[in-house]
Amino acid sequence: QLPVVSVVRDSESQLLPNVGAVVTCKVCSINSRFAKVHILYVGSTPLKSTFRGTIRREDIRATEKDKVEVYKSFRPSDIVLAKVISLGDAQSNYLLSTAENELGVVVARSEAGVQMVPISWCEMQCPRTHTKEFRKVARVQPQFLQT
Repeated sequence: QLPVVSVVRDSESQLLPNVGAVVTCKVCSINSRFAKVHILYVGSTPLKSTFRGTIRREDIRATEKDKVEVYKSFRPSDIVLAKVISLGDAQSNYLLSTAENELGVVVARSEAGVQMVPISWCEMQCPRTHTKEFRKVARVQPQFLQT
């Protein structure tokens, strides 16, 4: 009778974002050409470790791509629904797109620190100060809403 040695891995393996997957991410930084994000969820599954993603200026909206301004679409700390359009590698990030009505900012905080309310497809308003800020607002589908 020899002793048996076994190696047990973590029960669920790390889920990876794949092309076409809808991901939830948090905006880290923006510049005039793109927004850098951390991917937090794939679908409704939280990730064990975050992945970096990039939303390029031309991938923010489906129409009038040349008129898009990144700072009028996203701000740092916004929570965004996006679709993976290409996989990252060791040097680069996942390329993401919000060029659909269902994709874009779902949670944003105003200067006053209050969660803002969407008032149109391109604006959100602070319920406390009533100031309006530009965002690429997502028209959230009921299946993505969680309490």
